[in-house]
Amino acid sequence: MALELLVLAAALLLALFLVPVGLPGLWLMLGAAFVFRLVEPAGGIGTRTLLGVAMLVVLAEALEFLVGAKFTRRFGGSRRASWGAILGGLIGAVVGVPIPIIGSIIGGFVGAFVGALVAELSIAREKRGDPTRVATGALIGRAVGAAVKVAIGAVVAGWLLAAASVG
Repeated sequence: MALELLVLAAALLLALFLVPVGLPGLWLMLGAAFVFRLVEPAGGIGTRTLLGVAMLVVLAEALEFLVGAKFTRRFGGSRRASWGAILGGLIGAVVGVPIPIIGSIIGGFVGAFVGALVAELSIAREKRGDPTRVATGALIGRAVGAAVKVAIGAVVAGWLLAAASVG
């Protein structure tokens, strides 16, 4: 079991480093937990742990985008700008993937900024906030959302390692 635990720890660490890059590290953590459970049925990662971790993964994904939208609104953005930040961040992360390591990070940040900016500029002048300020809020929100996701990823990794060690 020691080798399996070591492989799990390495997989979780690698997956955690993928999270800020914009890749699905949390989902890979969940997959690693499932594989560990298949290889070591008595290894300590039970159904409750898997369900709890799955709920945290879904929560982290939702929070990443909700935090970005919240910051967009906090900086004077409209609901449209919040959606622009979310969609722009997603599109930017996907477009940035071909650039190794940092492409999806930069793409996500730039996409959130541009998405919020374009959405805010599409509103009638008398109803909109300062588009640059709104877009800056979207950028900050994207960074805070990524940090929240990494923090939840660290909790997931710790939980899985603790559960796997018990078995």
